Amino acid sequence: MKQNSVTAVWMGAAFATAVGLAAITLAVSDFATTALGRALCVTTRFSFLLFWVTYTGGALKTLFGVAFQPVAWRGRDFGLAFAAAHLVNIGLFVWLCRISAQPPLSPPVFWFLAIGTIWIYVVALLSIRRLARAIGYLRWRMLRVAGMEYISLTFLLTFVGHRLHGSASGILLYVPFATLSLAGSFLRLTAWASRGAIATKRA
Repeated sequence: MKQNSVTAVWMGAAFATAVGLAAITLAVSDFATTALGRALCVTTRFSFLLFWVTYTGGALKTLFGVAFQPVAWRGRDFGLAFAAAHLVNIGLFVWLCRISAQPPLSPPVFWFLAIGTIWIYVVALLSIRRLARAIGYLRWRMLRVAGMEYISLTFLLTFVGHRLHGSASGILLYVPFATLSLAGSFLRLTAWASRGAIATKRA
């Protein structure tokens, strides 16, 4: 199977899974504002897991060796699958805005997350090899790193910045994902430091 076909399968599977998760969440609820919020919560966590593997794949290979080589090789597939799954989040959020009596987010938070969403699809476009060659490796690399770090920050603040009310569901929905988000940033920083130390030794 050609690589493009494999990538398309990953994207389709991720999108279908996100749709399925949203549909199940809405079906067991009442399709009201609260139900849409729950569906957003569930699909956000699913798309975050896809992003996390994309974000940390290279770092895991650097720090822990060839055992994580397949994860690093599939980084583009995971990234495009994440972008596909996130389309469901966008659709749910638009729906939530349409039925809510007041905006679900304050303007600063809305624009912060909107910029993160734009970065998701900018990074997805940068995965087109012809475009990457056209803009040059250095600019491509800078844009990709900036985008990935901004997206990571949006997830981090979403999970870490949420107030926990002591309920078991609240803890399960936020603490593990906040931990993963922090761990992802730590892994990336550690991998960059490791590569820098290796480059210094070789110089």
